[in-house]
Amino acid sequence: MGPLFTATDEWSFVIALVIGIAFGFILESAGFSSSRKLAGVFYGYDFVVLQVFFTAAITAAIGLLFFEYFGWLDLSAIWINKFYIGSAILGGGIMGVGFIIGGFCPGTSACALAVGKIDAMLFLGGFIGGVILFDAFFPFYKGFYKANNMGGALIYEDLGMEKQTFLLLFVLVALASFIATAYIQKRVSKKSEKY
Repeated sequence: MGPLFTATDEWSFVIALVIGIAFGFILESAGFSSSRKLAGVFYGYDFVVLQVFFTAAITAAIGLLFFEYFGWLDLSAIWINKFYIGSAILGGGIMGVGFIIGGFCPGTSACALAVGKIDAMLFLGGFIGGVILFDAFFPFYKGFYKANNMGGALIYEDLGMEKQTFLLLFVLVALASFIATAYIQKRVSKKSEKY
């Protein structure tokens, strides 16, 4: 089992560049360079971002499962980052607050920067500054950052499920979220029409 295609190091960079440009083009075409669209998730008037990310996760998960089934991919060979509980919760909280305030995540801010949006420039400047500060003061909180290492955690294993059962439940949760968010968006839109 191995990758679907192989490329030399030189061509790998070219392929990565083409994929990156295509991904940025798709993000921009879908309106993901707009902080209003992204912040809409938190204010209840636009859930496209949630729907797109759920759809991408489901597509990738089902694809990987079929690739393993047909022998095209060995899932055990895929590298999974180590999961540190405390730092993941704190970092996720900080990123969530930054997402609400700025209206971007790091990827969408780069997309918005590419089309010349000033708020994205400020957001990315803050992002880069935060990375520099994080690195500068890392020795002070390294112990907390590295605490509670769960290794390469897989949710279905931690829940004691088969991956197929977990994937089915994940798809059902996604479908339920699509229905719920459509209802919420409709209610918020009706309220905003009154005012």
